Amino acid sequence: MNIKQAKEYIKDSVKLYLKKDDEGEYRIPVVRQRPIFLLGAPGIGKTAVMEQIAQELGIAIVSYSMTHHTRQSALGLPFIAHKEFEGLSYDVSEYTMSEIIASIYDVMSESGIKEGIFFLDEINCVSETLAPSMLQFLQYKVFGRHRVPDGWVIVTAGNPPEYNKSVREFDIVTLDRMKILEVEAEYQVWKEYAKDRNIHTAILNYLDLKKEDFYQVETTVRGKNYITARGWEDLSAMMLLYEEEGMSVEESLIEQYIRNPRVVKEFGAYYDLYRKYQKDYRVADILAGTAPASAGERARKADFDERLSLMGMLIDYVQHDIRENIEQYEYINNILNHMKAIKNSVGADKDVIGSNKDSVELSKGNLESDRGRLKDRIADILENQISGREKGMESLMKAGSLSDREKRKQKKVIRFLTDCEKALKQEEIDDADAALKFLKARYDDEAALYKSETQDIKMKLHYLFTFVEDTFGTGNEMLILLTECTVNKDSAKFIGMYGCDEYKRHNEELMVSERGDTIMEEIARLEL
Repeated sequence: MNIKQAKEYIKDSVKLYLKKDDEGEYRIPVVRQRPIFLLGAPGIGKTAVMEQIAQELGIAIVSYSMTHHTRQSALGLPFIAHKEFEGLSYDVSEYTMSEIIASIYDVMSESGIKEGIFFLDEINCVSETLAPSMLQFLQYKVFGRHRVPDGWVIVTAGNPPEYNKSVREFDIVTLDRMKILEVEAEYQVWKEYAKDRNIHTAILNYLDLKKEDFYQVETTVRGKNYITARGWEDLSAMMLLYEEEGMSVEESLIEQYIRNPRVVKEFGAYYDLYRKYQKDYRVADILAGTAPASAGERARKADFDERLSLMGMLIDYVQHDIRENIEQYEYINNILNHMKAIKNSVGADKDVIGSNKDSVELSKGNLESDRGRLKDRIADILENQISGREKGMESLMKAGSLSDREKRKQKKVIRFLTDCEKALKQEEIDDADAALKFLKARYDDEAALYKSETQDIKMKLHYLFTFVEDTFGTGNEMLILLTECTVNKDSAKFIGMYGCDEYKRHNEELMVSERGDTIMEEIARLEL
């Protein structure tokens, strides 16, 4: 299976293992909750998948690489305990708590999250002294005398023997106590992940053309050549920084991550060509509707590789903006909820003041004092909101269940609330109504910026479809564009929220074409 299928199996297993009955007992007893063993080649994303599952389920994750542990760190250190049995005193050997088990309790204490995934990587590479203890652990969730807390699902991972000389093959007794998922690298699945992680477009375009170069491990007379998904992702991060700093991406950089001489040379040559396409086609002009006619003419005459590269650049440019826009949408909704909470709270306080006014004759000075207190009340609410956000984010970070995207959003919301609190204290505002009006203006500025960016992206989508239609008609290039807009979750969400007439029209045309093809195939099958 591929890593995406494995992720769904693991996610479903974790949910079912944590399912409880009406009495609060786990439906599947802990002793029957088989640890999951994810077996696959190195660098295909096993660890990343575990983090994604924890984030999506809102549970904690504790990760360890077993190659780093000795018997003492896993089982604890021995000490002498004094005990009495039937009136006689004895010195008894016991063990301190395992460092690994203790880390789970630390995460629960610091984050407040009591359920999670206990992920042990490279479990089949444990030291010889630790190997006998693994069977007991896998069956009973025990290291030494200390158990993994209930509510923690054990997931393990390892490499097949052909990839790692340190691998110790498990016997049948051990394997029969685990759920085994064998995973293989698959480019199309990784590409979905790569799009979400902003992997460099040149890498994706190159791999679209040469999928066989996505993942390779081979032995040559000069040693091992290897290419992994991890290598491409790490190379992407460095390339983006190199470009940001105006530094040149050379083969000497590529070979630090891609350990295959042929692929290093071919990708290096492709990257140079990619940079030339960027300059020649002026992607920003195409998406602004101001590209010269020569751009379309050149694209129309270009070979397949060049057209595919151009499509990749255009789509990536728009999808990057869409991804940021959807994150902005989520941010706007979050701060709107905070503004509503402030307004509702102040409204309730004003009702109390109003009722007091009916029952007690208040002077003008008292009313002004009450209004001033409401202004201070707004500042207090903002401070509490900031504190709550910060504590919630810190809790999720300690639990390892906060995605990079969610972290960006949380930080942005906290920054907005903090700026509002500081500005409110600096402004000479006399009462609550003026303070609420001030906060609304700050929110309106953010919302207006979001609406303006949304309109810009809608126009870019329009010009993108127009360029592809005018240049390539309804051929493969249009199919690629429609597919990318459909499978990319942010693009699909954006189009679903704000529409795109060109997308809808071409999508319907292709569906009609598909139905026609199906009818023709059926006629041919019946020999009519």
